[in-house]
Amino acid sequence: MHCSSPKMVCETKIVADEHEAIAGTKKDSIIVSSAQMWTSSSPSPSALESKVEKRDQVFIREFERSDHKEVRRIFTEGIMERIPNSAFRGLKQQIRTQFIYAFLTVMCYVMTKSLTLTFCTPFILMGARYYYSRKVVLNYLDCALHTDMADIESYYMKPTGSCFWVAVLQGQVVGIVAAQGREDDNTMELRRMSVDSHFRGKGIAKALGRRVLEFAMLNNYSAVVLGTTAVKMAAHKLYESLGFRRVGDTEDYTLPGMTRSPLERLFFQIRYSRYRLQLNEE
Repeated sequence: MHCSSPKMVCETKIVADEHEAIAGTKKDSIIVSSAQMWTSSSPSPSALESKVEKRDQVFIREFERSDHKEVRRIFTEGIMERIPNSAFRGLKQQIRTQFIYAFLTVMCYVMTKSLTLTFCTPFILMGARYYYSRKVVLNYLDCALHTDMADIESYYMKPTGSCFWVAVLQGQVVGIVAAQGREDDNTMELRRMSVDSHFRGKGIAKALGRRVLEFAMLNNYSAVVLGTTAVKMAAHKLYESLGFRRVGDTEDYTLPGMTRSPLERLFFQIRYSRYRLQLNEE
């Protein structure tokens, strides 16, 4: 199976969170205040509050080799969520496809005169959409897991101007994001953002996004770009809250791993949106 080059602009899945985040760095995670080192057997109320606050603190640090298993898990679970989203929720955005499916349903009645078969036609079409969504998404996931997500250190940690971070909450990796520098146009691409479904709503996605923007500014990139096939509007609102501006849409995007067969084109369509945040004058 052909997998696209890691240098291409790839889809980035982002889970939107409404709340503000406490963004940290690798150095932040090892700073302990004197209040947190209180050793009394009966902690004061302020010490207890500090302990609770620390437990709920989200730290953003650089990827370490020991994180690889959890990173792959979070990435895989996030991508798998796209199967029902693409199959069902995505159909709401595809007016042309809705008309095609309605036409096929009407033609089924005209040709068969069977109310039972006609009634079943929409369910058959939805079943086909789920099947092809699953097929395409699994191919895309396999491609990703055998390219950059197979060797994060080589793709993101070693190259100058690129990096990979994890969000840590209560000692557990709960979110991921990557930044890949592009020398040809002096831009940075935000990639592979995902948050564990059990820890959403805590501002983790926004904290990850801000870390990428901070890194881009420190490395004097002129802009940060991303591409997404996210269906949920909350994800797009997240980009806008970070300062990104939508610069284009493609209605018939081809994901890595797609075959573009006639049946696949009929039952799997996806919208690809491009975003850009200008940091410096080019």
